[in-house]
Amino acid sequence: MDNDIPEVFVLSLPSKLGHEKVAMNTAASVARLMGFSEPRIEDLMTAVAEACINSIEHGNRMDASLKVGVVLSMTATTLEVRVLDQGSGPGREPPQPDIDSKMDGEENPRGMGMFLIQALMDEVEWINSHRTGSCARLVIHLNKPKGK
Repeated sequence: MDNDIPEVFVLSLPSKLGHEKVAMNTAASVARLMGFSEPRIEDLMTAVAEACINSIEHGNRMDASLKVGVVLSMTATTLEVRVLDQGSGPGREPPQPDIDSKMDGEENPRGMGMFLIQALMDEVEWINSHRTGSCARLVIHLNKPKGK
């Protein structure tokens, strides 16, 4: 792999729950090729699955005629995953959940996907457009344990 030009893999998935596993497993395969540790690969798999589920449920509103795009770009030390939907979401970063209320059982435990994604990845960015849909950009760095 040339260090100046990233390797790119592109997936187009139907907006049906269960298809996030294709993206999750593809990301894991790429991360293994790059030499990521198994704990970091598990983090990546969880984050990619959560981002895909959010695109299916919230971005595309479970409309099977709309697609979820997944673009994996790898360099020598970085894997970037972009998860794109075709929906017309709210045009803002998702709200932060009240973790304490959820953990205490005072709130529905659903809605923690964005929290998990941010906790597991080295970089996270949400890019929203009313015209073109939303993009979750997830980045994980090789040989960099989370939190360092």
